Parts: sequence; C-alpha cells; structure tokens
Amino acid sequence: ALHAVVRAAVVAAAPDAAAAADLEHAVSLLPDRDAVARLLAACDAAASPLVDLVVPRGSNALVKHVQASTKVPVLGHADGVCHVYVDASADASKAVALCVDAKCDYPAACNAAETFLFHESTVASGLAKTVADALREAGVELAGSPAAVEAGLASAETTKPPRHEHGCLAARVEVVSGVTEAVAFVNAHSSGHTDLVVAEDSAAAETFLRTVDSADIFHNASTRFADGFRFGLGAELGIATGRIHARGPVGVDGFLTYKWLLRSSDVHRVADFAGDAPAKRYTHKDLPLEG
Repeated sequence: ALHAVVRAAVVAAAPDAAAAADLEHAVSLLPDRDAVARLLAACDAAASPLVDLVVPRGSNALVKHVQASTKVPVLGHADGVCHVYVDASADASKAVALCVDAKCDYPAACNAAETFLFHESTVASGLAKTVADALREAGVELAGSPAAVEAGLASAETTKPPRHEHGCLAARVEVVSGVTEAVAFVNAHSSGHTDLVVAEDSAAAETFLRTVDSADIFHNASTRFADGFRFGLGAELGIATGRIHARGPVGVDGFLTYKWLLRSSDVHRVADFAGDAPAKRYTHKDLPLEG
C-alpha cells in the first residue's frame, strides 16, 4: 500500500534507531470517509491541535465537504475554472496550439481551460473562428454568449453559470472588448487557479499578468503547466487557490513553516539598539543555514 511505502521511506530517513522508532507512527492510513470525518470531529473537539493542516485531494464534492466540516486549516481548491484570453495581437498558430492543449490535453484536470475569451477584433479578423474550429475539430462542444453564437464561435447559448467547471470536452466562449473586460470577467468568475493570455502585445500581456487575481497566470503557455512536477517542485502535494500560506501548486517546501533560533555569544539587549545614538546597530545580512 502507498502509505506503507511512504512510512518506510520516512523511517529510512531517520538519523538513528531512536528517531526511527519515533517515526514508525508518523504515517497512518484513514481507510474511508467515515474515518476522515471522525478524525476531523476529534480535532475540532480537542483542547490542543491533533492535526495542523488538511490537504484534501479528490472531487469537488470531497474538497467542499472537508472545507465545510472542520475548523482545521484546509489547503486546497474545490474547482478549477480556468480561462484563456485571446488578445487582438495573438499569433494565430500559437492561439490554436495553446487553446487546444489547454482544453484537450486532459479535460478532466483542474488546470484545463473552461472558458475562452476572444477580443472582439479577432472575430472580424477570423482568428476567433479559426481557434473555435480547431477546438470543435478536437471534439470540444462550445456554448457561449449571444455574441459568441452570432459570431459562429459557439453552437448554442450556454445554460451554465459563468463559473462552471465542465471537466470534459465542453467549454464556454465569450467575446470581450479588450484586456480590461477580459480581466474583469476572469476576476469575477475564475476559481483563482490558472488563467492564460495569448498575446504578442507585451503591454496587454503584462496588464493581464499583473491584474488577474489567480494563483497562476501565464502568457503564451498552456494552463496545463500549472502542476507541481512541471514547476520543478519534485511532487505536487496539493494545489491552493487561497492566499495563506502557500498558493498554486504546492510541493514539500510549501508545507513547511518557520522556527527561529537566536544564539548570542554575548548579551544582546534591545535597549542597546535603540535611540538616536545606539550602542549597537543592526546589520541585517544573510547568514549560512545549518542542517
């Protein structure tokens, strides 16, 4: 079983036999959701913390259930409503490649695109239709706003809310007046996971990158890159769309907090550093870390 393999790896990393014995119970298996519920209930009732952090990995329903049923901090995300904005300056071949990859590489993934926003000028130029046709050819069912239907970008008006995770070969299409409207739409309806701007205009791209409020915002790179392994984190232990304390794909380092150790070879008093003519001054420089 996976938990046994993880436990063996943790124990093997111990520096000595005593530490190894202490780590024998560091990894445990909760066999089902009832066991999880009992543990969380015990945590909420305990005088001191039994569990510091919960990282639910599973369906939207599971994550929402865990978030709503415990006082223990939860690191995770309930859904992945990712957007792709195709700017007026977008290169046609890049737009096709990125939109198809973002939607079709793995449609059920939380970093798959769910909504495509096209600058209104791409409708007149034919770029939007080119991208929409490529998506349809890849098997994607497109529904959208009346403007999208009128432009031939969607087969029917959508019946889904703006914030909706299809999780399959289906997507929403919208036509926007520019990057400002695109950003407003994303910030209103995104789940804060990953959003992409396809553009050759660096100013438009920077506006999108700096004003969209999501964990991952990409320029001319597929939303599917939002992954711990692809980010070089070694492994993805979770994805967080909140702001505290880790955000985006989270590796082992994202689970760590700090413990400050202050060692003095003299007697250090705050009073010595105070006043207009302090006896001692702060240097604030990086020091080598031990261990």
